[in-house]
Order: sequence, then C-alpha cells, then structure tokens
Amino acid sequence: MKWSWKLGEVAGIGIFVHWTFPLIIAWVIFQGVGNGETAAELARGVALVLAIFACVVLHELGHALTAKRFGVRTRDITLLPIGGVARLERIPEDPVQEFWIAIAGPAVNVAIAAVLFVVLIALGGAAVAGFDIALKPGEFLFNLLLINVFLVVFNLLPAFPMDGGRVLRAAIAHFSGDYVRATQIAANVGQMMAIAFGIVGLFGIPGVMESSPFLIFIALFVYLGAQEEAHMVQMRSLVRGVPVREAMMTRIRALSPDDPLWTAVDELRAGGQQDFPVVDNGRVVGMLARQAVIKTLHEGDHDSRVRDMMQADCGTVEDGEMLDKTFMRMRAGGCSSLPVVHDGRLVGLVTLENVGELMLIHSGSPRGRARSKVDDVFGE
Repeated sequence: MKWSWKLGEVAGIGIFVHWTFPLIIAWVIFQGVGNGETAAELARGVALVLAIFACVVLHELGHALTAKRFGVRTRDITLLPIGGVARLERIPEDPVQEFWIAIAGPAVNVAIAAVLFVVLIALGGAAVAGFDIALKPGEFLFNLLLINVFLVVFNLLPAFPMDGGRVLRAAIAHFSGDYVRATQIAANVGQMMAIAFGIVGLFGIPGVMESSPFLIFIALFVYLGAQEEAHMVQMRSLVRGVPVREAMMTRIRALSPDDPLWTAVDELRAGGQQDFPVVDNGRVVGMLARQAVIKTLHEGDHDSRVRDMMQADCGTVEDGEMLDKTFMRMRAGGCSSLPVVHDGRLVGLVTLENVGELMLIHSGSPRGRARSKVDDVFGE
C-alpha cells in the first residue's frame, strides 16, 4: 500500500504502517491533554492503543497464516487508523477454505482474551462473582480483554466484507453450491447492516448512545466494500473460461528503458493508450503507467528515463492464460495493466478496463456470439 512504512516481516509477510496511523495516537494525546491527564496517564493511553493494534496485527496474521496453509499467499499487512488490512492474493472459492480463513482472525482475538482473563485471575486483578468482574490493579489488561471481545463480536457481524460476512457467504455457498449467488446475498445483508449503522451513527439511539461520525464512516466502508466484492465476483464469473487473448489490445506502442520522459509524454498525447510495456532487447522488463509520467512531470524531473518511472514487479501474462485468474492477479498486485506475451514475445496488453468491457459484452450477449465479436472490439 502506498505511503506506508515497513515495520518488519512475520513468516515472510511484510507488516506496514500507513502514514495516517500516527494520527490516532496524536488524537489520544490531544484528548488526554484536553482532559487534564498526567504524563503517566497519557503514556498508558498510548500504550493501550499500541497494544490494541498489536492484537489487530495478530488477528490479520491469523487470516494470513491460515490462508497460507491453503496455498494462498498474503502480500502484506497494513495498519490503518480503522484497523488492519491483510492483502491476500485471492479468496478461495472453496467454501470450507474461506470459512477457516475468515474465522481464524476472530479466533485469535478469542485466544488473546482467554489468556488475558487467565492472567488477570492469576494476578488477582479480577474476581469473578456471578456475571460481575471487579476491577483492581489489572485495569489496563482488563480493558485490553474487553476490546478483544469487542473485536470478536464486531468482526463476526454478518456485514460483508467483514469476517462474519465471509463466514455467511461460505455457509450459503456450501449448502447452495452457487458462489456468485452466495456473494450477492452476503453483500445485500452487509449493505442493509451498513444502512442501519449509518442511521444509528447519524441520529443515535435515544437514551442509549449519541450520534457518531465514526459509525457513519464504518457504515460507508461496509456498504462500499460489500458492493465492490459483489461486483468483483460477478466479473470473475462472467469471464471464467475466457483466455486473455480475447480481451487484450493488440495495437499497442512499447517503450525502451532508455527512452526519455518526453517520448512517453508524446505517446500519451498521440492516442488512447494509457500504459506502455517497456521492452529491452525483445524482453518485457516493466510497465510505464500514465500516473507515473504525470507524477514525474509535476515533480519537475524532466531528465528522467522510462526505467526510472516504470513498474517492474507486475510481470507478464501468457495469452492463453485464463482471464479470471489474471484479473485477480492484477487486483492483488495493484497493476492496472499487464503485458501479454506468447513464447516470450510481446503480443498485446490487457487492462482492467478491458476486463470490464468484456464483462459487459458477455452479460448482454450469448457467450459464443460475444466471443466472436471480442477481437473486433478490442483490436482497435
């Protein structure tokens, strides 16, 4: 993720912190100072925030390491003010595998809460009497325990795309056998819950809680996330079994690593191509995106060469590979386009826009007729 700093690695998975994350610590300090807290109290508040996000990292590692057991790689985990994000290369369509990956995160928080409870009992910091727990010296640990319980409950709400929504999709897909339909149902449930969150966040609950801008933000996140997931799964379903060659552009311009910035600018002006394969001695070595060219222009680095601006980690795709898998790879890697090769030779370019256009064609025409017209559409 852009604008993030790497903290380290666990089991080969990079742990990053987004630049906005320190804002939550600054907010805790600002609130504490406004309430007249001492330096020790401020330090405890900051320590609690850091402890919470350590639990969030462990939660995301639960997802990532479980996914690894099913052959799904996790690109990285990034800490944001709203929590953690584990970028899995793909979500398996096997409902059983998705269930275990989804449930692994909350299970980690259950384990953390259980350990904290045992520690509090051992330290005499909490006494269990019926349903009441009396706080003593273990207030910090007890607060952390409660937060982990909250994380379990919140994440297991059937509000797709949260963990509970994925568990719901896995259950529906397991019993119905229709992964696309299961996704749509889970997304609809998630969006209804998001609307409920938004109403509560906007008006509050009389006598219970006041309005909450943060809850409105969560509602927006859940609603858009559910919508995007449903759209993505539908797109994958429509292009399944379609080879990349049917969606690629064939009339493309390639650049050399030694070409100057202004060559790329001239090519952008000359036509509709937005991204350019970079070829060196007949071998594709990277991609140059329009955004990278514009950024370089804004920075005033007019002596740059293509090699200084290109993205080299997206790789290539063979023209016979399936489009649905290529689409997932592009999304996971943050690559808006990929060079298409045949026996190592550049033959075309596939973009996310191509995939979207092909989906529209397949959704509006019989598959055989659509395929016969694809080359005419994308050969421009």
